[in-house]
Amino acid sequence: MPTATTQSVFTCISDEHGNRERQETSVRLPLSRKLCYAVGGVPYQMTNIAMGFSLQIFLLDVVQMEAFSVSLILFISHAWDAVTDPVVGYLVSRSSWTHIGRLLPWAVLSMPLAILAYIFLWFIPHNAVSSAFSVPWYLTISCLFETFMSCYSVPYTSLNMFLGGDQQDRDSATAYRMSVEAFAMLMVAVIQGQVLWVYNKDRDQACLIVDQTPDLPHSAALHETRSAFMISALVMSALFFVCCMVLFLGVKEQRGPLCGQSHMHTTYLNTVKKLIGHVSYQRLVLGFLFSTLAFQMSLGNFTLFCTHVAGLGAQFQYLMLAILVSATISVPVWQMTLVRLGKKTALFIGLPLLIPGLLVLVAMPENFPVCMVMCVL
Repeated sequence: MPTATTQSVFTCISDEHGNRERQETSVRLPLSRKLCYAVGGVPYQMTNIAMGFSLQIFLLDVVQMEAFSVSLILFISHAWDAVTDPVVGYLVSRSSWTHIGRLLPWAVLSMPLAILAYIFLWFIPHNAVSSAFSVPWYLTISCLFETFMSCYSVPYTSLNMFLGGDQQDRDSATAYRMSVEAFAMLMVAVIQGQVLWVYNKDRDQACLIVDQTPDLPHSAALHETRSAFMISALVMSALFFVCCMVLFLGVKEQRGPLCGQSHMHTTYLNTVKKLIGHVSYQRLVLGFLFSTLAFQMSLGNFTLFCTHVAGLGAQFQYLMLAILVSATISVPVWQMTLVRLGKKTALFIGLPLLIPGLLVLVAMPENFPVCMVMCVL
């Protein structure tokens, strides 16, 4: 995930002088460039949602890992992601300008590596039955994927400041990006919903086979599920490639104007130190950290809860679709709330709504209509 530190450092590079600002306002940012930039944000959202909903259940039930090993892989990969973001931001800021820009080469060159890592993340080697092999394999692949995605997402997020046009144009490009990302989440809900539907059907058949043949390993019967996860990975990888090519061919990175004289000799590390020492920034980062952890833990365990506790595995695709559709529709509503009431008020209203939804889901796990309403909430 691109950090606020990385984005703040790139802000120094894109500070604008008055004369340059007047020149930019005369050249509007074309709609085609905004749309191509928006499409470039699809891969990050797609892979995040797919891994959040499906990776835990894939490692636990299909690969047959122990719960501790799965937790270890997820924790280390997320911690590694937190480390790679500022490191990649520093390397990007130190890279030189090329004929296609400074940020675009990072996104384009990291794309094939990220695609390969994502495909291998859903691949089950022949030696995966051994935990001595499977744990290092998936831990290495997940860390590599997080690294390559940082090499893609950090420059992409910073690219907004180098699209050209004025601030209003760049805000408009951000709005287009959020809309396209919302559509991408719905698309992932459909794809992963079908995969999990195949998993639940295959799991029921596997349970019957295991009951009749006790010596047969449970994972040996999930052939269709393995194929479904791999097909899903290939489809997502193809979409990743197409979106990256649209970004590369449709967006021309503009040279950022020079910083003001007071920032000419400010280094990356000095800027990071100033940000870390800022009290408001510390509070913002801590609040973002804990809220993000809460959402990620809820998202990661929701699939397991519906499948193994609530007995709603067959209906899980509808619950997942309800979550993402309601999230997409609520974006303009929360935008209006934010404008009218302010950011802090909107935040204090929105975050507590997660608590009653989770409590009701735990109290009434087998009631599908209630679960659907809570997912919308």
